[in-house]
Amino acid sequence: MKKLLLILVAALPMLAAAQVRIAIVDSKAVFEAMPAKAAAEAQLKAVTDKYQAEFEKLRADFDAKFADYQASADDAATPAAIKERRMQEVHEGDKKIQAFEKAAQADLNARRDSLMAPIRKAIDDAIRAVGDEGEYDLVLDTATTPVAYAGSSVVDLTAAVMAKLGL
Repeated sequence: MKKLLLILVAALPMLAAAQVRIAIVDSKAVFEAMPAKAAAEAQLKAVTDKYQAEFEKLRADFDAKFADYQASADDAATPAAIKERRMQEVHEGDKKIQAFEKAAQADLNARRDSLMAPIRKAIDDAIRAVGDEGEYDLVLDTATTPVAYAGSSVVDLTAAVMAKLGL
């Protein structure tokens, strides 16, 4: 037991001398510099504009049906069945708008994810490659992991990652 303790005490300074190499990278800055990001955003804007135009058509149709309903509701000569039908049209129009908004948002989110995923993967691959090349034990992403303090021995790999990506 004493020998084991003696070996442990002798090995402790050697373990302390082994330095852990830590680096940081700002993946958000890299992401913002990617040319593919601007192209993806342009595609998303085009789809968003189409959805917006369709939404405006739905909204105009809804507004017209609502105006018809209000006019018939205020007119005592309009039969109750017509008032009821117009009220149903207003409710159906509202449901259509809500369903359209939900479907459009889901589609836009899916498109955004599919367009941005290859960009994020390229950045992640570049971070791994730079980390491996520099033989870093740990690379922290300051965009996702808040770093309260980074000493002088911590290296910022953001420029190296950008260079790896050709930016």
